[in-house]
Amino acid sequence: MSETAADALPVMGPERRILAFGNSLFAGYNVAQEDSYPAKLEAALRGQGVNARVANAGVSGDTTAAGLQRLTFTLDAQEEKPELFILELGGNDLLRNIQPAETRKNIEAMLQELQKRDIPVLLMGMRAPPNLGPEFQSQFDSLYPELARKYDAELVPFFLETIYDKPELIQPDRIHPTEDGIENLVGATVAAVKSALPDPAE
Repeated sequence: MSETAADALPVMGPERRILAFGNSLFAGYNVAQEDSYPAKLEAALRGQGVNARVANAGVSGDTTAAGLQRLTFTLDAQEEKPELFILELGGNDLLRNIQPAETRKNIEAMLQELQKRDIPVLLMGMRAPPNLGPEFQSQFDSLYPELARKYDAELVPFFLETIYDKPELIQPDRIHPTEDGIENLVGATVAAVKSALPDPAE
């Protein structure tokens, strides 16, 4: 079915390289590789006529500290500089009760490195659950919009917005989206990805 969708519009123009850098939400926890968010995002973009190539740099279990640790290596390993970097980290910091100041520091360091390399960023925001307390929640939830503004990154305010309250779209672990859940996330975010892509060079 996805192949017919991909054939809906002719894929035109130069290849647009996107690097999807995150944790299990990108890696495709408990689903086939072709059903991961980056793979489905690539198919959706191509279905809209964008000649996208989305590389999956998702690593299950990654905290923001682990992401920061592998960032330069991952960027240096790319054959070409990505035109867009999608940064999706923070969920595992929440699961480990890491303080928001630490999460902020790590994401900020990643954004600084990406800015230094002149790579546009789409930041996928996360939200803290209420059980961590109002102060923690406020500090965590605000770090994404504040850092996006500071580093001129595009922002999806809450990556899981369209599925977090729909148990039928979430796996039994109550954390990871099902295949349908991933499809839903792609549908909800593909426009943001498309608009975050810089205009192709003339």
